[in-house]
Amino acid sequence: SEEIRRAIEELGFENPMPVQEEVIPYLLGNKNDVIALAQTGGDCILRYSGYPETDASSKQTQAIILSPTRELCLQIADDLNSFAKYINGLHIVAVYGGTDIGSQIRTLKHGVQIIVATPGRLLDLINRGVAQLENVNNVVLDEADEMLNMGFSESINAIFENVPED
Repeated sequence: SEEIRRAIEELGFENPMPVQEEVIPYLLGNKNDVIALAQTGGDCILRYSGYPETDASSKQTQAIILSPTRELCLQIADDLNSFAKYINGLHIVAVYGGTDIGSQIRTLKHGVQIIVATPGRLLDLINRGVAQLENVNNVVLDEADEMLNMGFSESINAIFENVPED
């Protein structure tokens, strides 16, 4: 979209990284699944694949991005907000453990289109009935190998049970 292109240009991105150049056309395709491996710091645009399908006029959660740590969760949410600065009505929230869940619950109740989360906290919010994922059409596992190494596979599978099968 023109809004994303404008934000990307203002952030100083001129050319995609090689992995981005190869993967972005697939991400823009119709319901394509992609697994990509890139050097740390070389994958930032891959994280934003939810934007083309995200309807900012709807308050329903349409994309989730899972990350293994609070720090990465916050970084991704900050990056997403930078890329989305010209998309009116698009709300992105970072949810992670080790902080007050009450403020995260209040934010989710107001409606967010994209949730960036650590698996344990998102599962907690699902179990509390606050995170509603039945309209999710995009799931990103950032550093999936690290999440599996950290023992998050059961949490990730439980989260997948709450998103549409397709």
